[in-house]
Amino acid sequence: MVFAPNPLSLSVPEPAFESWLRDSGYLEVLDQRTTDLHRISATTKPTNSAADSTTASISPKGVFFVSQLFSGIWTLLSLLTFNPFSKLAADDFSGDTPPWTIAFFGSSESYSFPSSPSQARLRVHENVKRFARNYASLLVLFFACSLYQLPIALFGLISCLAIWDLFKLSGDRWGLDRYPIIRQTLIRIAQCATAVILFISNVQLAVFCALSVSYAVVILHASFRKLTPAKQPAVKSGHKRTARG
Repeated sequence: MVFAPNPLSLSVPEPAFESWLRDSGYLEVLDQRTTDLHRISATTKPTNSAADSTTASISPKGVFFVSQLFSGIWTLLSLLTFNPFSKLAADDFSGDTPPWTIAFFGSSESYSFPSSPSQARLRVHENVKRFARNYASLLVLFFACSLYQLPIALFGLISCLAIWDLFKLSGDRWGLDRYPIIRQTLIRIAQCATAVILFISNVQLAVFCALSVSYAVVILHASFRKLTPAKQPAVKSGHKRTARG
């Protein structure tokens, strides 16, 4: 080892450090600063000493546009190489649902193209934690829309629920708890019947469509949505400053 371990060094766990950054507002500052620097660099015209040469076949503006285009494509493709739900915890679903108009959708100024894959990952991880309940509601909505577009799948799902309700009522009426072998046999038969009905009615197709659309919405919204303060800081006068949504 080149460096000996320092017993006086302070080691902070990563979740605690991220929680401190979130509570202190540094995540929003970092995201806004990165966006501002990218906007300044994009509006600055690239300089080239040979720009006035008649032998140049491609202008500096064209090269800059192509580089920005490939950079944006690479940023979008990088969103498919990591797990956006890796930092999601069960506690993120226990709070109140953020307001849809102010917090979730915001305004036109609440969105910007991520300047780099690292900024896109930062936004996705943080927005998934903040809007977990909103995304879950959208998943239920998309699944309901999928079932509406596939009536056979809806009928199959209702049939499966009816089978298990009938099994529960029959078990309570006939006292199947006293006959565990018969009860387990009937449970296996009901499970096989449920699997066959779900497969024939294409319920898996409705689930796949809902998950695909929901995943695309989560990735696009979470990566383009700027990080804004989750809590409005109070000033000395006791009033709260309005956070820019």
